[in-house]
Amino acid sequence: MFQFMFDNKERFKLFFPQTLELNSTLEKTVAYIAIKNKEIEEKSNFTFAIRNKIHNEIVGLIIIKKIDWVSCQGELAYCIGLEEQGRGLTSFAVKKMTQFAFEKLKLKTLHIIAHKTNLGSVKVAENNEFIWQKTLLREFTPTNQAPLDMELYELRK
Repeated sequence: MFQFMFDNKERFKLFFPQTLELNSTLEKTVAYIAIKNKEIEEKSNFTFAIRNKIHNEIVGLIIIKKIDWVSCQGELAYCIGLEEQGRGLTSFAVKKMTQFAFEKLKLKTLHIIAHKTNLGSVKVAENNEFIWQKTLLREFTPTNQAPLDMELYELRK
């Protein structure tokens, strides 16, 4: 995990600054993994590694977060390493995570929030039949930058 984040730090610093910081040293990565395992036990967030089938190395992350058990909805977030981009791995991971969310967690609605310039993320949402809903004004504020408008995609069971 540490190596994956280190290798992709420039790629992830805009949209995943907290995850990057929480994995900036090996010691921090060990703590990060422990926290993520506890979140799974508590059913508050579900963070999973996306792995390369050939080498079994971590090449991405996929997360179900912001789970609202009352309204049965959550948000998917994901990132993929540069070397794996465009190979369909993220779309496949989103498909499997969507099945997990609907079948095992009994969620009824999933959201993906992406910046319009992140064409790969938009394509992943559309490949998995998420439907654009609206632009969320000033939804995300990158470190030391102005807030960005983000696009909301939704999939209902």
